[in-house]
Amino acid sequence: MAKIRYIKVEYSILLIVVIAVALLILPFSLENTKQAAFISKWNEIFNKVEYMFSVMNAHIDDDMLKSMKRAETTKEKEQVLLTVVKPYLRINTQNFPSKWYKPKYKNGTKIQSSDRYYFDEFYFAKNKTVVGIKNIKTTNAKEPLFIMMFDVNGTKLPNKWGVDIFGIDIFEGGRIEPFGYDKTLNVLKDDCSENGTGVDCSYYYKIGGEF
Repeated sequence: MAKIRYIKVEYSILLIVVIAVALLILPFSLENTKQAAFISKWNEIFNKVEYMFSVMNAHIDDDMLKSMKRAETTKEKEQVLLTVVKPYLRINTQNFPSKWYKPKYKNGTKIQSSDRYYFDEFYFAKNKTVVGIKNIKTTNAKEPLFIMMFDVNGTKLPNKWGVDIFGIDIFEGGRIEPFGYDKTLNVLKDDCSENGTGVDCSYYYKIGGEF
């Protein structure tokens, strides 16, 4: 009887240990699964947008080029690009994300209005993806003309760069690149860590970076 009790105690302790380990591992496992889903969605969106710009370049007409050249202000240029991509991304310009939608960097830092990755307006696209478009004021031909952001999780939390928000540079001629494409692997790893902005995760995850 004593031996049986001893065995029961051992099994009880083992069961408690197994449950404790499972409770410790489960949150990380669920978080990893969620992040993997965000990354998969991002890859899907990037591939569609890349194809979209290749199609647009093949069918862009003189009127559209003239509209872009006539646009003088940042706002006007953004509206021209919005008009072009609207049917491809099924952007809804009548229904906007809540004013409470405030993206943050991966490390939780607030995005300031003076930051490159601050967007004045957001739009809903297909599957409630949140899209932002921004014209970049530059005279450098190597710099992008526009940048775009995509919150693959819509307005649902966490609304953080490198978690559920990713972005692209748009260059003259319609070439697009994910943010971070021109960075070294060490820089990508650092920016895609919990202490980084998460902006460069857009490229880091596309090349198979760990999360």
